[in-house]
Amino acid sequence: MTNGEGIAIRGLSKNYGKTMALEMVDLTLPKGKIIGLLGPNGSGKTTLLKILSGLLMNYDGRVTINGHSPDLHTKRIVSYLPDSPYFADWMKIKDATRLFKDMYPDFRTDVMAALLSRFELSPKMRIKTMSKGMKEKFQLALVMSRKAEIYLLDEPIGGGDPAARDVILQTILANFNPESLLLISTHLIQDVEKILDEVIFIKNGRIVLHEPRNSVIEREGKSIDEVFREVFKC
Repeated sequence: MTNGEGIAIRGLSKNYGKTMALEMVDLTLPKGKIIGLLGPNGSGKTTLLKILSGLLMNYDGRVTINGHSPDLHTKRIVSYLPDSPYFADWMKIKDATRLFKDMYPDFRTDVMAALLSRFELSPKMRIKTMSKGMKEKFQLALVMSRKAEIYLLDEPIGGGDPAARDVILQTILANFNPESLLLISTHLIQDVEKILDEVIFIKNGRIVLHEPRNSVIEREGKSIDEVFREVFKC
């Protein structure tokens, strides 16, 4: 990683009371990669993504994005998909789209329109009338419509059936800038491993593996999903 581009994490720890969510995390994540942040629920994935997105500021250690600590500057270049809906139910898709367009100069209206069409969603739809899967697709469309330098996706395929997961992964790949960094958090390894360049295993807030996907497969003679199940005893 050169010129401070990408994500650098040194000695990152975060606790909630007596519970350690992250413990002495060290990671260097360069641009131009799709990286899987893989672990079971409760392993610290969401906490890490919230810190990188600038939503959690109270932690120990050092975190930089393109050489900057998470702040207003980094929010301009980071596109974050949380693991739960974050728009008011009264809003329509067109209201949220307008909000994103006003907030982010890199928002691409034409890409959003194309994604809504692909997902069969109308700008006039009210959020409260949408199913869980529809909301997930809608929020993914918003996030991937930005021409960001770093994408942080928290469980983007968590709620869909296998066919929907394929569509979502195809959407991510089609709208991902190869010069960007995409960090995708999931516990559904089998679905996502084929698109990954590198894999991170996180267990009880600690990083237990961070390697290129192909290196793990060649060394172990198994798929990432099989290795994951052994490490986490799933």
